Amino acid sequence: MKRLLHGLAIVLLVCLLAACGPQRQSVFPPTLTLQQMRVQPDGTWELTVRFQNNSYTGMDYQSIEGELQVAQGIPVRLHAKFDLGIPSFAGDVLQVSVLPTQAMSDALKAVAAKGSAGSLAYTIKGIVHCTPNLEDHPDNKNPRDFPFTHSDFLSPVPGIANTYR
Repeated sequence: MKRLLHGLAIVLLVCLLAACGPQRQSVFPPTLTLQQMRVQPDGTWELTVRFQNNSYTGMDYQSIEGELQVAQGIPVRLHAKFDLGIPSFAGDVLQVSVLPTQAMSDALKAVAAKGSAGSLAYTIKGIVHCTPNLEDHPDNKNPRDFPFTHSDFLSPVPGIANTYR
């Protein structure tokens, strides 16, 4: 009986000591999607990129490096530097401009001619650079690089010229 009580006391002590360690960061990759795309008068495309933070802690996003591919064509560079802080399980948007290829512009014109019945396939992929936002440990930054990829379709927005969702 005495051995059982000593063994139980040791197990209880180990459990108490394990609970004293630092809290783990539950950090998960964000989800990046295109919320909207507008064709500017100079021909560039202004993308509204939505960031969805899937982590249990707030994240500070600094940059994305990737590419946008439209209709199985040649991809264009998707790159931006910014300072975007997003709380846990929340989302925010960012404006990014890209210069489309002639084939991308032609594919978009063909979709626009079909009206709201038309759709254009796209894929965004790359890497997002971020760090967890730890209020209780501001000097304990642990930079993270997460790959992202998302494929979907863009369709003209009825009543709003040069805008696609």
